[in-house]
Amino acid sequence: MEIKQYSGKPIGIPVVGENSQPKESGDENFNFDKPPGEMYTYDMPPIPEPDEVENLDIAKKMLADLFYGIKGYTAGEPAIGFDISDMDAANVDLVNQVLNEGEVSVIYEGDMSIHIQESVLTGIWRVRHINEDGVSTSDVIEVGDIPSIVRKNTFVGSTPLVADLENLPEGVLNAPPLIIELAEKLEEWKLGDESHVINLTLLPLSEEDLNFLGHCLGVGPITILSRGYGNCRIGSTTKKNVWWIKFYNSDDKMILNTIEVVDIPGVAVAASEDLVDSADRLKEILDVYSVVVLQ
Repeated sequence: MEIKQYSGKPIGIPVVGENSQPKESGDENFNFDKPPGEMYTYDMPPIPEPDEVENLDIAKKMLADLFYGIKGYTAGEPAIGFDISDMDAANVDLVNQVLNEGEVSVIYEGDMSIHIQESVLTGIWRVRHINEDGVSTSDVIEVGDIPSIVRKNTFVGSTPLVADLENLPEGVLNAPPLIIELAEKLEEWKLGDESHVINLTLLPLSEEDLNFLGHCLGVGPITILSRGYGNCRIGSTTKKNVWWIKFYNSDDKMILNTIEVVDIPGVAVAASEDLVDSADRLKEILDVYSVVVLQ
């Protein structure tokens, strides 16, 4: 990932709210931090008047660089990073107000802890590394259809899908055929193939079946949560290219429960047209501050 550095003093900002991510112990339960709202639509975030930020040239230049980054970005490419860890507080504050907080958050819990929040501009992400004391040690803005850590690190250290189907726990009846199906699909699936989806909602699975599936697949390091009209929770497993995806309606009731074999689920990836829209919206903001960028 390409990283650009901006100078100044570090500042901490809240990215992911308390309890906004799943705390799993193998049971696949999940509690949302707030009820779903109305369907998300973009409104230009409230931003300072031009005369209030006329001297914040560092932030304005960074926002212009973000515009060129997303304008020239093609979905599927590696993310482009802009490191603002050393930017001074006043310039960071302007960046915070322009980018604001969008509908998607990501947490990576592996060899490090990384909290990621999408901005109101789809495809622009705030990425923070968190130390053992819960303090942010770096602050990077990424341009990409998905944060770089998701592509690079989700399945590092993944393990083969192995299960003892001869000695099943009591109550497990319909999970074994799914384990066999997944194992066969993992053997043949390669990058570029269409995703293979198992719709658990339509199957007669007991709680014991679901727990057995969860035990066999394990809990991976990536959790993606999208909040909008309803919620979508996407969890990686410890098996390469296997994800567990759940959709909830506006009443917080699960309406779709799937396992998907794919490198990254399509529902998690910003679409090309959304990236184009984000470039246009960022230019509108830059126009407010008389920052000239070439189309």
